Amino acid sequence: MAALATLMATRAVASSTGLTDIRRLVPDIAEDIRYAGSDNFTGAPVDGYRVPACLLRTGAAKALAAVEADLRREGYRLKLWDCYRPARAVAAFVRWAGDLGDTRTKAAHYPSLDKRQLLGEYIAPVSGHSKGATVDLTLMRCEARHCVPLDMGTDFDFFDPRAHTDDPGITAEQRANRQRLLKAMAAQGFVNYAPEWWHYTLPGAASAAVMDVPVE
Repeated sequence: MAALATLMATRAVASSTGLTDIRRLVPDIAEDIRYAGSDNFTGAPVDGYRVPACLLRTGAAKALAAVEADLRREGYRLKLWDCYRPARAVAAFVRWAGDLGDTRTKAAHYPSLDKRQLLGEYIAPVSGHSKGATVDLTLMRCEARHCVPLDMGTDFDFFDPRAHTDDPGITAEQRANRQRLLKAMAAQGFVNYAPEWWHYTLPGAASAAVMDVPVE
């Protein structure tokens, strides 16, 4: 009953803000909402993520559902890491970047950079995610019900040139996997952010306003 109440509350918040829970369109889509837990570059759950859910502007949610449908016909599926991101979460990222003594996640997320270098290209004070039409995701190859993430060359939120979509240092297989994701997303109008192979925005569905309602 508690789980059902949480789900209904999430859907109510989404409806009142013009956001749609992607699971209303694709109930079994794969999600690993990193900022709702500790497996992310801050090393802790992030302010604003009260439940692990993917909310998007309705147009972006419908387009993403179409990407998923296209991929399933080819034996692939998406896995979602982040969708709508409250402005308070972005502010929490900036505070974390300013805490130079906290380097617990350096080896996994920014091994070649000093933490002072993260503000700017990698961590911005305003994020397009907060407008509700940006998603972070990867691609899986599936046989029957068993899916395996493709080798993309880096993990999510790896702050390094190797994460650039067209980085010349990745293998041919990794490049092909990134291009497969790029092609699938572009077919439904999503545009990639070149420094991050996992980051896509649907320009026509983006709200002009940054939002700060929590994911709940």
